[in-house]
Amino acid sequence: MSSLLTAFLAGDVRALARAITLVESGDARGEVLLSSLRAERQNSSCLVIGMTGAPGAGKSTLTDALITSCRSLGARVAVLCVDPSSPFSGGAILGDRIRMGKHYQDSGVFVRSMASRGALGGLAKTTVSVLSLLEAFGFAYVFLETVGVGQSEVDIASVADHTVLVLTPAGGDAVQAFKAGIMEIADIFVVNKADLPGADRLMREIRAAQELGAHDEHTWFAPILQTIGSQAQGIPEILEAIGQHRAHLGSSGLQTRRLERARFELNAAIQEEARERAKHGQQNLLARISQGQITAREAALEVLQT
Repeated sequence: MSSLLTAFLAGDVRALARAITLVESGDARGEVLLSSLRAERQNSSCLVIGMTGAPGAGKSTLTDALITSCRSLGARVAVLCVDPSSPFSGGAILGDRIRMGKHYQDSGVFVRSMASRGALGGLAKTTVSVLSLLEAFGFAYVFLETVGVGQSEVDIASVADHTVLVLTPAGGDAVQAFKAGIMEIADIFVVNKADLPGADRLMREIRAAQELGAHDEHTWFAPILQTIGSQAQGIPEILEAIGQHRAHLGSSGLQTRRLERARFELNAAIQEEARERAKHGQQNLLARISQGQITAREAALEVLQT
């Protein structure tokens, strides 16, 4: 473990990849490594940017263009892509990496895909732990791309410092989507594929819906940007908006977001521990519930007390 930590601190990308594998697999050495990197994580100035939106909105294409823009500034970039898993085999294609293939030879870019493994909310169970490793490694930007989400997968807002919601003109009525919650998490709206009909109308709908919500002089009105990801149009404006949102948050606002991430990570760890405990003696509990001997809540309390 000491050799892995030494290599990690020396900037060895292979050590980073190995550390991520340990964390993803639930190996106890991964937890030890995270604890050893506490100082590096706390001193990190990394910008964590969440990229979310419906399937086919162009998240990966936009992220690819953002990587190029960040690299032109000399910044080191990491990308963490969460891909959906099959509910039958548990496997994942991990296809987001295909769209970013041109960066593989760039030592300043690190791309890692994760299978969601059935986790809801658009993220994988170990996303926050892997994110901590990327921050400790010293990347300037970490782009966290969720699985294609619908209207309720809003975990990304609890993890990222800045959330970019990618929409397309063909994605449906913006006002209706606002009712469901996902559009309320956006710090920046991006209307991608803006060369398609309906882009201007979608922008007007988003702007009108924004004004319906409660707001005052301190409210951050998420900017609405138009992009054509395949042509890298509008990319500098996204980075500029991220910088403006960072300034708006300030140190106190950023600390609030980091506390929210810690809350999310704690809740996820508690839920995972409860699931693991429930696996032992589950059949007996299920039988007792089905026979009416105990309620599901009583069974859950029994599991937590073991």
